Parts: sequence; C-alpha cells; structure tokens
Amino acid sequence: MKIIGKKGYDANLALSGEKVAYYHLPGLFEFYELYRVFLPLFRMHREYFYDWCEIASIYGAPSDCIWGGGRTSFGTTDPRDVLALMREYDISSRLTFSNSLLQKEHLADPKCNALCQLFSGQEGPQNGVIVHSELLLEYLEHMYPDFYFVSSTTKVLTDFTQLIEELNREVFHYVVPDFRLNKQLDKLGQLSQSQKDKVEFLCNECCWFACKDRKACYEAVSRKNLGLSSEHCCTAPDAGDGYRFSKAMKNPGFIGVKDIQERYLPLGFSNFKIEGRGLGSALILEFLLYYLTKPEHQLQVREEIYLDNMLDIF
Repeated sequence: MKIIGKKGYDANLALSGEKVAYYHLPGLFEFYELYRVFLPLFRMHREYFYDWCEIASIYGAPSDCIWGGGRTSFGTTDPRDVLALMREYDISSRLTFSNSLLQKEHLADPKCNALCQLFSGQEGPQNGVIVHSELLLEYLEHMYPDFYFVSSTTKVLTDFTQLIEELNREVFHYVVPDFRLNKQLDKLGQLSQSQKDKVEFLCNECCWFACKDRKACYEAVSRKNLGLSSEHCCTAPDAGDGYRFSKAMKNPGFIGVKDIQERYLPLGFSNFKIEGRGLGSALILEFLLYYLTKPEHQLQVREEIYLDNMLDIF
C-alpha cells in the first residue's frame, strides 16, 4: 500500500515489479537545514544512492507542541518553509503527535491545530500524523480528514496478537511495532500482504532490548511536553553512554541494509523507519549514508554536506 496521492516513490520501479524499500526519516522540523542540502543531492545525483530505496516521508514536530511525544522536539524552523521543501521533493510530511496523556482540554491547542490546518489538504503528497492517543485520533479524523494516520511505536506493541489487531484497524495506514518484534520473521511472514504493507519497522533503535520501562519512558516525555513533572531514570546497563550507532547495530532488533535487501523485501515488507529526532545532525547524516548511499559514494555525499557553509552539521 502506498500513500494516497503520494509521488515520492519511483513509479517505474513499482510498475516493473522491483521490490522497493520506503524509508521514513527523522527530523521534519529538527533537521530541516540538513535535508535542505541532502534532498537536492539525492535528486541530482541519484546514482550515488541505492536504486532499490526511496524516501517516503520525513516525520517530526516543532518545539513546544503539547501533542508531541516520543522525543522532546527542538525544531524551530518555520513550518511553511518545511512544507515547501517537502512539496518540492514530493515527500510526505508526518506530524509526530504521539503524546499518550492528552485530555479533552488539550485538543483546542492553537499551535497544534494551526499546524494541522497548514499540513492537511495540501496539493502534492498526502501528509500524515503519527498518533498514540485514541482521543486525539478521533479528533483528527473529524477535524482533518485529509491526513493519513500512523500508529505510534510509543504504544510499545510487543505482543504479536496486539500487532495483528492494530494492523487490522482500517484507520491506520501504517503501524510501527516495538522493535523487539523485528526479528520474529516466522510470524511476520504469515501476515497477509495487506497487513505486511502496513508494517513499518523501526530499524535502528538503541534502547536496551530487555528494557521493561519503555512505555514509562515515553510517558515521561508526554508529561514533559504537557509542562508537567517528568522525572524518569533509565535503568539500562549502559544508559550513560547515550545513543551510539555502533551500539544500535549490535542490538538484537537492529535491521541493517543487508537485512532489508535479503530478508524483509523478499518477504513482502517495504516500510522502514529510522529513528533519531533527539540526536544531532551529524548522526542523522551517518544514517543517510548507511541506509541510502552506496558505499563507493559515501565520501562524496559526506563532502557535499560538510562543504555547505550554511549548515552546522554538529
């Protein structure tokens, strides 16, 4: 299943029967300056990048959005500039509104509603919302029906039965399961093709695989975005190290380029989410190099990005 009205994928590849990986990238507002440099490069020098993948969407939220969740956002770019960039490159914009603790009074928030008014009903690729709260989902369906909806990984769907139930909900175009379901390929392979089309795998999670506090961590972010006390102490053995891509690659749930090509695409899966909204642009560039860029061209892409004097890569 492709996003309705979306042009940001290679139609020739789709029509030829070639299997295509659609990436959903982090930092719609947070890393606008990086994408402002990277997207022209991706278009003008397509030969630098894998021909079996496309950028389907970029997700994120501006700072001070009470509907936000997952990560505390720091994006300050003018939303109109963000929308213009995404429309220019036919990429779907996804608003990350995955706060799990919203109450009815929060639905009237002027900033979040203004964003929805701006991003919904636009010409070009269809835009979407990543959502956790059922209250917010019902509100958005009624007020902004032009959006498509993504079931957030902040729901921490670790039980396969829960995943199937979520996939069967017609309201969701995509469902992001907890990364600990990534390697249950025997069960995943038994899904129908329509269900497989909706699964969006979180590829590069660095969280401790045995973590039992993941939902509590997300709820702490939700409280913080609402301006409430949000103390949460991570109990992971290496929590003090922060995010390291090298560590993520060793995670049992990690999905790498070879996995995508040799395991997931042949099984009929096509949607892959890259996390990183709370990281720095230098790390996001490493994700773009690893997941999208041919090894022999990674240095050229890195140089093009680093040599742009308007971009503070760190």
